[in-house]
Amino acid sequence: MILAIDIGNTNIVIGCIENQKILFVERLSTNSTQTVLEYAISFKNVLELYQISPDQISGSIISSVVPPVTNIVKDAVVKITHQDVMIVGPGVKNGLNILMDNPAQLGSDLVVNAVAAIAEYPAPLIIFDLGTATTISVIDKKKNYIGGMIMPGLRTSLDSLVSRTSQLPRISLDPPKKVIGTNTIDCMKSGVLHGNAACMDGMIERIELELGEKATVLATGGLAKIVVPNCRKEIILDDELLLKGLWLIYKKNQGK
Repeated sequence: MILAIDIGNTNIVIGCIENQKILFVERLSTNSTQTVLEYAISFKNVLELYQISPDQISGSIISSVVPPVTNIVKDAVVKITHQDVMIVGPGVKNGLNILMDNPAQLGSDLVVNAVAAIAEYPAPLIIFDLGTATTISVIDKKKNYIGGMIMPGLRTSLDSLVSRTSQLPRISLDPPKKVIGTNTIDCMKSGVLHGNAACMDGMIERIELELGEKATVLATGGLAKIVVPNCRKEIILDDELLLKGLWLIYKKNQGK
């Protein structure tokens, strides 16, 4: 059994995988002020919720886009498992052919998503990851990672809107009853949810036009499940994509 962790700007995704089966997926808040001990206690508590002992963990792998937190989390995992931890990055094989100006600039989370998507779904592929930022990865029919887009995330946009306007309140992200809102809160909900859904639909059209063919479209990330139901394009929701990719990269590097 391996412990797989993805450190994002807002959340840390954590899960255990055994024989390619994902036993659970949970999210913790990313907090750069937490100590090694505090993270260790959090991880240990999550494992206990699923009746998993740290002694059952044979190895761990971490991907991260938050460098100041990476080593803290790594040390926390070592503290509870007493095992070495693999960090996705230079020197770790992933098997992905990246056709970008500077492949080293590609975030480890995007690499992990792409590795999982190529292994499980037919190419070409479009992958939406909805988190602090909304990232779009494009993989051509030859399974090359050819590029993508980065946009402000749903909550990032909403927080900016609320903080810069004096009369707009903070709102929940449950969907409104209709597209045309008749009060301030429903207008905001519709703008955020249907606006992001329409953006995804539009980006799919433009990417497929540039590719010259239809693509398999995936969505993952903490906010995907509330946006995808409002999209009109066919989009596969895969909340486990990151953990699947971490498992594949871990297995690919066994024996190193």
